[in-house]
Amino acid sequence: MNRYERNAQLRYEKERRKNILAKPGINDFVLVLDHLKPGFNVPKIFRSAEAFGATAVHLIGIGPFDPAPAKGSFRKVPAVFHDMFDSCYRQLVDSGYVLYRLDPKTKNSLCKFELPKKSAFIFGHEEFGFSFTQSEYPSIVPLSIPQFGSVQSLNVSIASSVVMFEYVRQHM
Repeated sequence: MNRYERNAQLRYEKERRKNILAKPGINDFVLVLDHLKPGFNVPKIFRSAEAFGATAVHLIGIGPFDPAPAKGSFRKVPAVFHDMFDSCYRQLVDSGYVLYRLDPKTKNSLCKFELPKKSAFIFGHEEFGFSFTQSEYPSIVPLSIPQFGSVQSLNVSIASSVVMFEYVRQHM
């Protein structure tokens, strides 16, 4: 482990201990990060989650990451850690959440859905997608963000910000 990685590990451990004191935001939505690469995107998502008032961010199979890009938000938004998707799914369903998975290939546009107060948005790995199959969890609704260019998907931290904005827009 090089010096940068060691410092990032120490920052992560320190911030994770402080995360225990984090309070839910003013909105009832949660984000689920399913096996994302722990690098740059995860802390950026925490930063946006704090800005949009998320209740929590659930992390599935995500190891230590450098919290510095979160600009302190990792200690302000509750993080819930899971090893497998099923425990996260059960916890959210038992708490009354409707789950949505972001899928650029679906025809279900985010802009055409009325999102319930208790919405949970699942974002899969940037390269490999979700750790589960839709057939295992048929109640999870696929949603897409309208796009008009030739790219097939947005960066996951950008996509999460778009989704959070739409949720807040609908519930203001």
